Amino acid sequence: MKIEALMIQDPITVGSQASIQEAIELMKVNSIRHLPVVGDDRKLLGFVTLADLKQGLIPSMVSGLSLTDLMIKNPITVRPEDDIEIGAQLIFKHKIGGLPVVKGKRLVGIITVTDLLGAFINMMGLLSASSRIDVVIADRPGSLKKAIQIINDHGGDIINIAMTAQRKGKRDYYFRLTQCETQGIRAALEEEGFEVLEALN
Repeated sequence: MKIEALMIQDPITVGSQASIQEAIELMKVNSIRHLPVVGDDRKLLGFVTLADLKQGLIPSMVSGLSLTDLMIKNPITVRPEDDIEIGAQLIFKHKIGGLPVVKGKRLVGIITVTDLLGAFINMMGLLSASSRIDVVIADRPGSLKKAIQIINDHGGDIINIAMTAQRKGKRDYYFRLTQCETQGIRAALEEEGFEVLEALN
């Protein structure tokens, strides 16, 4: 999936000449926490967060601190055609809440950690009625295929599969299934030597 599919298009922005108070009011009125700062033709100049602005509000009243003093200059950005994995990695690595989306230097959107989390929840089917089986599977040829076959043979319709990183020649696999009775599947897996960590209806 591409950033373009998730980003907020034509996001609310602020000009560099706006005051800190104006920027805070704009964010409060629109219930947003990230605000791109733009110049002519929506050229991205910087990026501010509500937390940064609130911290700078009192100093600005005393020392004349401006919005451009507080904004993040040359913020980390992504392009509409980038994969969402790139956005997620950047947000996680830099511990930030959102990214401006640019074409060249022109702002075309914004993507936040909430947007990415929503996509993850949707892809994992977490909001739909479902069941789950967590199984430890050895990293041997055919082991995963065998587990999938057992699940299918005993009435499990797999929506998606997630897994942990390899550890000591095995991984934990999380099979999300359309809602079903999981105890029979669990018994069949254990009978074939698989360790079942959890079986949720």
